[in-house]
Order: sequence, then C-alpha cells, then structure tokens
Amino acid sequence: MIREALDNFQISPNLTENIMREISRIKTGTPSGAKPLAPWTVAASTLVVVLLMLGFGNHKYITRFQQPYSLDATSEMTVAIIDAPIVANLETEPDVRTQIGSAQVQDKQKIPEQQPNNDPAAVAESQGDEIAEDYTKWELPVGAKARLGKGGINEIAYFPDGTKLAVASTIGIWIYNAQTGEELALYTGHTGDVRSVAFSADGKTIVSGSEDSTIRLWNAHDGTHLRTLSGHTDYVYSVAFSPDGDTIVSGSDDSTIRLWDMDTGSHIRTISGQTQSVYSVTFSPDGKTIASGSRDNTIRLWHAYTGDHIRTLSGHTGGVTSVSFSPDGKTIASGSRDNTIRLWHAHTGDHIRTLLAHTGRVWFSSVSFSPDGNTIVSDSDNSTIRLWDVDTGAHIRTLSGHTGGVKSVSFSPDGTAIISGSLDNTIRLWDVDTGAHIRTLSGHTGGVDCVAFSTDGHIIASSNDDSTIRLWDVDTGGHLRTLSGHTGYVNSVAFSPNRHIIASGSEDGTIGLWNPHDGTHLRTLLGHTDWVDCVVFSPDGNTIVSASWDTTLRLWDVDTGAHIRTLSGHTDYVISVAFSRDGNTIVSASEDDTLRLWNAHTGENIRTTLSVYTDSIQSVAFSPDGHIIASGGMYTDAPLCLWNAHTGENIRILLGHTDWVNSVSFSPDGKTIASGSWDSIIHLWDVDTGTYIRTLSGHTGGVNSMSFSPDGKTIASSSRDGTVLLWELGK
Repeated sequence: MIREALDNFQISPNLTENIMREISRIKTGTPSGAKPLAPWTVAASTLVVVLLMLGFGNHKYITRFQQPYSLDATSEMTVAIIDAPIVANLETEPDVRTQIGSAQVQDKQKIPEQQPNNDPAAVAESQGDEIAEDYTKWELPVGAKARLGKGGINEIAYFPDGTKLAVASTIGIWIYNAQTGEELALYTGHTGDVRSVAFSADGKTIVSGSEDSTIRLWNAHDGTHLRTLSGHTDYVYSVAFSPDGDTIVSGSDDSTIRLWDMDTGSHIRTISGQTQSVYSVTFSPDGKTIASGSRDNTIRLWHAYTGDHIRTLSGHTGGVTSVSFSPDGKTIASGSRDNTIRLWHAHTGDHIRTLLAHTGRVWFSSVSFSPDGNTIVSDSDNSTIRLWDVDTGAHIRTLSGHTGGVKSVSFSPDGTAIISGSLDNTIRLWDVDTGAHIRTLSGHTGGVDCVAFSTDGHIIASSNDDSTIRLWDVDTGGHLRTLSGHTGYVNSVAFSPNRHIIASGSEDGTIGLWNPHDGTHLRTLLGHTDWVDCVVFSPDGNTIVSASWDTTLRLWDVDTGAHIRTLSGHTDYVISVAFSRDGNTIVSASEDDTLRLWNAHTGENIRTTLSVYTDSIQSVAFSPDGHIIASGGMYTDAPLCLWNAHTGENIRILLGHTDWVNSVSFSPDGKTIASGSWDSIIHLWDVDTGTYIRTLSGHTGGVNSMSFSPDGKTIASSSRDGTVLLWELGK
C-alpha cells in the first residue's frame, strides 16, 4: 500500500526504494488484544510519516534516502588536486548576521561555465595506448593537477558508426573507443549530473540533458560546446534527435516535453499532458510521432509537428521509465517500475503482450530494439540483462556479471554487441550471439560521504556509498588501498591522532577499526542499534565517541574495543559529534534541533542549547581553543551558526548558502571556518568577524564533508558527485 502511494509522488526510484527500506526497519509492537485493525493502523501511520517526509517534513529525510549509488560498487572514486590560487567571488558576498532576524538569504551562486579543452580526444587518437592514463588530467577545475575516477554512470550511447561510446556521468560526458575501451575525451560544462545523451543521425552532434535543467549541444568530434537550451524548470531526464537531425525533443521532471530547433537552439513548442515526470522521450523512425513515458504510468503519443495528443497507452501499474520504437516503426516497447516490459501496436495503441521474466524492478530501465527489430534487450535492478524474441515474447538468454542494478543498455549499431552501465560503476560489453562478456570498463564512481586527513597530512581516507574506505596519497593522488568489510554505507571516517588506526562508522550499525598501512581490520565495535553517522577520536587517541540514529552517543576504549558508556538525552537521530581540544567536553548535534554538551569523563549532560534551527542540525565542530562551536543545519535562514561554548549563547549567524550545510570545519589555527553545503559550494569565513572570505566552486553535487590538512594549507572536500577535490589555500 505504501509503495503504491509513493508512486503518486514525483520522487526518484532510488528515493522510493530507500524509503521502503527504512520503513521495513520500523519495529511495531503487538497491540493488546491483537485487534484486526492494528496492521492497517500501523500502515496508515507509516504512510502519514512518509507523506510528511516528502511534502511537509524535513528536507534531510529526502536527501538522506536519495542515494543514487550501489552498495556493491567497487571502482575507484575521483580525486582532483587543486593548487591554484583561489579567487574570491566578492560580487556575491554572503550576508553576515550578528543577531537573529534581519538579513535575507543570497541568491544561489552559479558555478562558472567551463568550456571543454578539445585536445584530449585528438591526442588520444594520435598517441593511442601511450597516454591511457592521461584522462586523469582532462577538463579539470582551474588549477587541478589530476583526477582519479570518472563519476557515476547514468546512460550510455553508441556513436552512429559504432566506433565510440558516450557515457553520461555525474561529472560530464566521457568518450570511449568502443573496440578497446580506451578513454578518448571528457566533455564538461553542465553543473549537475548528465542524465541523458544522444547523437544526431549523421554523428556530428551530441545532445545532453542534465539535472541542472539545461540541454547542451556539443560537436561530437572535438567536444566543442555549441549552445545551451534553457527552459525546463527541473531535471532533464531524456533527450533525443529527430531522424532528420533538425529537431530535439526533451522530457523533464517538470512534467513537460519540449521541442527545440537544432540549428538555432530556439524553443519550438512545449507539449503538456503527462501529469507527472517525463522519464523517456523518443521519435518514431519516420519522425512524425513522439512517444513519451511518464511517472503517471502511461505512454503517450504526440504529433511531432503540431504537438497534438494522438493517444494514450495504458496498462502499466508503475511509472514508465523507457520507451522505444522498433526500426520499422510498427511496435513500441516500454519498461516500467511494475517489473514488466510491454509491447504495443504503434498505430492502434493495442497491447500486444507483456514480458514478465524480470525478478527485480525495471526502474532505471532501458528497453531497446536490435537494429533488425527481431530482439529486445532490457535491464533490471537485479543486476541482469535479458534478451527477448519480439515475435513470440520468448526469453532468449540472460546476461549476468554486474554486481549492481543495471541502469542503461543498448545494442551496437551493427547488432553484434550490447553495452550496459550499472550501479556497480562499471560498463560491460557483451556478445549478442553467445552472451559472452567481452570486456569491462572501470573507473566510474559512486558518492563520497566523508573525507579525513592523516595526522601527518600525507594520506587521505574517504568513505563511500559502496561500503568501503579508500586511502589516497596526497602528494601523488594515487590510490593506496581499499578497506572492505562494512555491509552498508560508510558514513564517517577518522584517523587516530597518535597511533596508526582508522575508525569508520557505517549504516550497518557498526564501527570498524583498521590499520591504514596494511589495511588490516583490527576489530569491530558493536552496540548501536541503528546507523552510525559519525565517529571521532579523543585528542589523546585513547577514546572514540560515536553518534547514531538510535539517538545515543557511545564512548569506546580504543585499545580493547570495550564500551565505556552511553550518553542518552537526544530524542532523534544524532548526526554529528566533536571533542574539544582538551578532551574534556563533547558536543553533539541532532535532528531534534538541539546541540548538547557532555562531560567526556562522566557522561553528564552539561548543557542543552535549544538552537535557532527549526530543522535538524547536520554538523558541529569545536574551535581549536575550545571557546566557539560552529554548527551547520537545514534551516535556510540560519544555515551556519557560531556559539559560545561556555554559555551556549548564539554569537552570530552566517548567511550565503542556499541549501543545508552538511559540514563545518575550523582551520588548525582557529582563524577560518569552512562550510560545505548541498548547494555544491564551500564558503570560507573569518572566525573573529564572521566576514566572508571566498568561495570554492567545482563540485557538481552536494558537498558531504570537508577536512583541513594539519598544516592548514589544504582543504579536502567530498561530494555526492563521486569526487574528492583538494583545494590549495596557500603556502
């Protein structure tokens, strides 16, 4: 019942599934008398909670559940090292408020548009395998030295001649040699995930649709950005060219379909009629008809020239995520969240048959006809790809090998190969006739939740959505090793200040201790009954404090792993925790909208600060001298606050971010605060005056975590875009 209700809201498949996962964890007691109405009461109550989360409640829940990456991902995340001077954006200086109630939030700052460097593709084609690793230096933010990893995979398309692949990713469009898998180029410029990519029939132009609500046209040969098409007011999920290449169609989360002139970029018309998000759009082979698939469970057909509605194809009981015409234009295939693929007569709209063999959801689904029209390929959340006979509907074979849900699949232009992209962050090529795996393209990445410097500043640890911790050499950017063992997202990672230990906190409710030099797992700390969101070492390295969704903090002995004590008092998830420099005090931040100060030795609750926040507090940090506490939260009118650590009084509110602040960090000398937000931006502030110093822009997704290097010269930031950036602050 709840899943059906969620399908009536415009939320992504990932969000729906993660909400259902959390609901499944709700423990309900058996009411006295075991009344028959009790289960319905529980279900109704849970549904109300979900509705509050989606429409009226805490923005934190939505962003928390909307994890677009697989826990099974194994490829490497992205690190970019930046050593150029940081330029202050003083034209959009944030507001600083010394008392509550007066200033307005500034408009969201825009990341400067980057024009692609056209050299990589040409160099790659001329030098071949000799520069196989040079992609780490392509299309970097200003002053960056290297990039390791390539962002998450959203969609894959063949060039019309079959020689190359284009991959729509979280950081841009990657171009590969389809035969060798060699990286040829990276096209950047979108400021959000690239969700869809398509080619003109002559292969000269690429069109891309993005979460930044724009559509971009590119020269397919050298990556030159031709123009940007603006008009949609939400994510652009799907883009396609007309067969003659003159027109582009786009489908958006704003529930509209738009037509554009390819040569001029002008908007031709808007087609309205789908009542929810438009996930997929395509032209018929003759260019006269457009088919759209929507979250409202329908496929609609439209006159391409007039935009008039022709007919609606109904029958799916879940959102339609993919639509495709057969090469002769007589048949339409659709993939839906109801776990089925349906075939339809394109001219009459009659339902031909339903294909039912997928055992997982077909949410991301991509259904595609072979060039001869005899076979359909489909993907699924259960990590498999299936081939079907169009005439009979018979299942031909299953392609297995991915370890995460498959998001995109298509035939090569000659019909001999299939390309697939997965939540395991790999791309695989398959032989159509035998089903044999040909090769795997790796290096794509999932979200990065937390980042931390080692005490000597030479190593960075990052925690990832794929349940691992990765260690990186700061000087070279090289990947040192991966620490595996958690069975859920790794939400937090910390280095011991005086010994060779890393602590990690995970969605699986455990804390892991590791040797960073050889990757050895030392022990697991058990006791929390829900997600561990934050782990921190005491200044002497002898104690760990952990914050959990079970509303408690726990103290642990590092040497023995013994549980010392539990700190109780918060009434909602505890999200962030920090020690004072002298180790005597702990500060915790919770979704109950409060900060609490605790005696680290006795566990006594010293003070509770009823903060200015009306939504949850996401991050907290002590200044090095212990006099000031910084907190970041979801309340957009007061996202970053400074507090007197001794009295609990609010010192000032710093304005400038346009989304919730997920991370705050003091520089080692205590003079600067860095704040990272889900607006993808990092701000630097003067602690004494609250003055805005500068902005660091470059991530294409929300900033999850930040860390100053021990010498204060570098900031590491991690993001949902699958990258870690190192920002050089000066000598």
